[in-house]
This record gives sequence, structure tokens and C-alpha cells, in this order.
Amino acid sequence: MKNYNYIQKFLHDLVLKNKFINISLYELEKLIYHKNFSIKNEKHIFITGLPRSGTTSILNFLYSSNEYSSLTYKNMPFVFSPNFSNIFNKKNFLKKERLHADGLTYDINSPEALDEIFFCNNEEFVKNELELYLQLILLSDGKEKYLSKNNLNYKRVNLINSILPNSFFLIPIRDPLQHANSLLSQHLHFCKLQKEDNFILRYMNYLHHNEFGLNHRSWNSPVKFSDFNDLNYWLEQWCFFYQNIYRNYKFNDNCIFLIYENLMKEKYQKAILNRISLNNVDILNYNNFKNSNKKYLNINPSDDISKNAYKIYKKFKDNSVLNLGS
Repeated sequence: MKNYNYIQKFLHDLVLKNKFINISLYELEKLIYHKNFSIKNEKHIFITGLPRSGTTSILNFLYSSNEYSSLTYKNMPFVFSPNFSNIFNKKNFLKKERLHADGLTYDINSPEALDEIFFCNNEEFVKNELELYLQLILLSDGKEKYLSKNNLNYKRVNLINSILPNSFFLIPIRDPLQHANSLLSQHLHFCKLQKEDNFILRYMNYLHHNEFGLNHRSWNSPVKFSDFNDLNYWLEQWCFFYQNIYRNYKFNDNCIFLIYENLMKEKYQKAILNRISLNNVDILNYNNFKNSNKKYLNINPSDDISKNAYKIYKKFKDNSVLNLGS
């Protein structure tokens, strides 16, 4: 998005901010492309949770199996009409590092968190249209299973599960201080980028990416800390978020809690594949989990918030990894 030309920015602004255009293209696409085939009982994958917890690495890891269809950059800005978007002749580009400056790279065929444009509609629309929408995405790639990374889908686990009952929800959990520090760093980084280029701010708003930056929205109402530039704010948000995740989904067999720090281990990767029934796939030649090691942090968080965070983290480590190894 940083290097988009004027025409590309104009097209994104025109399409992404206009719900009427999106819905109209979607209705037209259904008329032309829709084929009625059942996807209800397939084992679709929904990766969700706080950003900076390994969600993108997990997405890329599973997508590289070639077993799943996912929205990719080539679908932009026509996210609502995946088959129409394939018509346009979009030249690929060499892989480049994403704006997060975290070493993860992408090209036009890389999967990305784009389906919030669909899910942000009202619940009745999602209930009625989700299966049809995913059928269109799967049809565009000739696949049977859908793979999504959407950090906001933690709010819709029960809704999605009621429509697609065999789906899995992968929710990674990261060391609290490491995670809070990463969130703060990205917040400061994106504030700078968005001040330099307003299109980055508009783009992230279109996709409902409000995790950090000038458009940041808290996941939960702050209690003790409300300064977005304070590490304690992000640590308190971590506590609220994962307390709710644990309480709401600890007994949901479709929710699989993944410990971020274990993702780089081959045994753990194999266990993930086995748990989601990708038994026919050998361990993938994949090394994007190499950055999951803990980093030295010279920080001094609030003792109360920090202690609470590690109690929650320990619950996940001790009780909620569903025999995925250690």
C-alpha cells in the first residue's frame, strides 16, 4: 500500500469505502459464478486472536500446504468478488517486506487478513451469506477448504461454528511481556507511517485493522491504563483479552490454543498438522517461525498487571494446549 500509485489509491478508495459497490459486485458475482456445492462439513481453518502473536506465520505455514483457499492481495480491492478479481491482469512483484518491518514478506499471491470486509456486516447477513461467500472464494481457487486469518473473529467463534460446525479456530498465545512490547512497538511504528502517508491510515480503516496506529481501538475498556504509548496499557489489554478467551472457549473442542514460543519446534508443527487433520502433509519446509524466541526486554511493567498476565499465560501453557507437545 505504501508504494501504490495514484490510480491504485483512487480505486481502493472508491471500492473499499463504498458498501453499495461491494454488495452490488457480490450479488452480480453470485449470479454469474455461484455453484451450489456443500462446504458445510469441511474442516475450514480460522486463525484469530491478538495481533503480534504469530497469526500471520501460522497463516503462511498452513497456506503453503496448498490444501486451502484464502483471500490474497490479488483480490484487492474487490474482496467481495473473488472471481471478478481474477479477471484483472495483475502482474506479480518480487516478494517484499511488509510494513510491519518484522521480516515477513509477501507478494500478490500471499494470503492476507481481508475477510473482515465481509464479516463486519450485520449478523443476519453473515448467517445468510457466509457459506455462499466462501463457496465463491473456494471456486476461484478450485479448493474445498477455506483458510482465514482475522484477528476479530474471536468475537464470532460461536456464530461461525454454528454455520460450519467442523471448522477449527487456532488461537495463539504469546509470552505477555514480549507480546505487549511488540504491540507497543507496532503502535508507535504505524503512527509514524500513517502520519507520513494518510492512505495507509485509510487503507487500514477500510480493512478494519484498528489493532495499532492512529486508528487504534481498544479490545476492552481500559481500567488502570489508557495511554496507548504506555506498555502497561497493552499489558492490561492482553490480560482482559486472554481472560475472556480462556473463559469463553476453554471447553470448545474446535478452539485450539497454540503457544507462540513453541511454534518453531518441528514436533509442535507436526502436532498442529495432525490436530487439524492434515495427516497427508509431511512437515513443511517452512522457517517463518524462527523469530518466536524470546527477546531481552529492558522494561519495568506494573507488578500487579504483570503477575496477573503470567497467571493467565500459565493456565494456557498448563491446561489448554490440547496435547500439542511442549
